[in-house]
Amino acid sequence: MAALERFFGGSPGAVVTRLVVMSVIVGVIFSTIGIHPYELIESIQRLALRLYNMGFDAFEWLFAYLWLGALVVVPVWFVSRVWTVYFSRRDEGFEDMGDRPGNVDSKML
Repeated sequence: MAALERFFGGSPGAVVTRLVVMSVIVGVIFSTIGIHPYELIESIQRLALRLYNMGFDAFEWLFAYLWLGALVVVPVWFVSRVWTVYFSRRDEGFEDMGDRPGNVDSKML
């Protein structure tokens, strides 16, 4: 019996009584608002269908923007990598960092 009380969070009779009372109160409120059980189930089904459809629409939207951005980002990345590799090999011949074009020698200041 202790395991059953631990599972229910109190005595099973008291918990069942509270659940019945709360269910009646919520049922009266829903009925007053105009929500009925079958309409509630149908609306949950519609919600699930909308979320399902929206999920695939989101993937389609994401892929369209991914493709559009990649048309610009990938070529720019590629050119920057080629540029970096070309100039890093070209600059390997300089012995001192001060001899690099664009670097300001601290002695000149």
